[in-house]
Amino acid sequence: MKRLRALLCGAATAALATAGLAAFAAQQASGASADATALSNRWYAAAPYLMPHDNNPPDAGAIMDATGLKAFQLAFLLAPSGGGCSPTWDGTSPVSSDTAVASVISAIRAKGGDVSVSVGGYGGTKLGQTCSDAASTAAAYQQVITKYQLKAIDFDLEEPEYENTAAIAHEIGAAKILQQNNPGLYVSVTTAGTADGTGWFGKQMLNEAKSQGFTPNNFSIMPFDGGFNGAAAQTSALTNFNSILQSTFGWDAATAYAHEGFSGMNGRSDTGEYFRQADFQTVLDYATSHHMDRFTFWSLNRDRQCTPPDNNGQTSGTCSSVAQSDWDFAKYSVKFAGVTPPTTTPPTTPPPGGSCTAAAWSSSAVYTAGNTVSYGGRTWKAKWWTQNETPGTTGEWGVWQDLGAC
Repeated sequence: MKRLRALLCGAATAALATAGLAAFAAQQASGASADATALSNRWYAAAPYLMPHDNNPPDAGAIMDATGLKAFQLAFLLAPSGGGCSPTWDGTSPVSSDTAVASVISAIRAKGGDVSVSVGGYGGTKLGQTCSDAASTAAAYQQVITKYQLKAIDFDLEEPEYENTAAIAHEIGAAKILQQNNPGLYVSVTTAGTADGTGWFGKQMLNEAKSQGFTPNNFSIMPFDGGFNGAAAQTSALTNFNSILQSTFGWDAATAYAHEGFSGMNGRSDTGEYFRQADFQTVLDYATSHHMDRFTFWSLNRDRQCTPPDNNGQTSGTCSSVAQSDWDFAKYSVKFAGVTPPTTTPPTTPPPGGSCTAAAWSSSAVYTAGNTVSYGGRTWKAKWWTQNETPGTTGEWGVWQDLGAC
């Protein structure tokens, strides 16, 4: 994932931000967000991540038209790279003077959708690290809520911030203040996932929330980049995380699931794990059958096919590195929200071969060494006997040799 890193900086504006919190809260209460599109919580819970400034941002309106998606999780808000306690996009674009992201939000709302905003993410300097306390951190985020008339916000608490006890206390405290000062605000907290559910720092974050008496709409884990591969490992982690929520907050299993979320990564992860469409369907079935609160993924920027489809066994910020049609993964978020996506060609059907002269690849056919097929506008040659192995999806040791575009 390409998430810009910023330098550690001081909290010179913390006092001003603290003083401004009451004013921003009053503006919010007086109706500053009255014009914002209001969606159901289920839509905010289903919003996939979209980077509006980086990783070749796709057109949100086109995704909405193709999939029925209505909500987007815009990422990421960080502290300024030059220091301070004011919100910026990716550490470089101040929210106070922003027009680009505001334009994206307006276009989404004009089509009947809405956005949540995610703070933090992997890498970079977070506001919880640079602001002096929870109140000044909340004041910085309140500027964002007020400017964009937000109904939802996500706290993505991970490396390196969640290893900083003071920073996590600031973030959790800020989330609690925002929840109190913005009635109805949908708040999610996202953190790293492990096979056991979440690691030591994730558990300490939950303990901090408990000690502050803060309960968001959900605590979500990201079961990828940690030795996962496929849906079974992810659903096992979600089951284990449910037990952690029970033991931490004294909830029964049903209550814990009602406050639990999943945040996946579509296609090839940063560490070479693979999560294909079938894996998303399996986790979606788990999430809905257990009445979980959230189902999202990183990211819409990646929800399109690479060229070649497996991206030569590499992970990209702009495509998934697995065979797919554009926005295949977004449709699982739409299903979680309770809507049926528009009918399209099933993801298991190979894309058209274009001007290819070789016969189209078939999942049921048997191929032997030297056989050629067309798939995804490219020609492929089998290295040995194979059946039902999609060209371009098995990486370095794959059976198919890419002969190039037709």
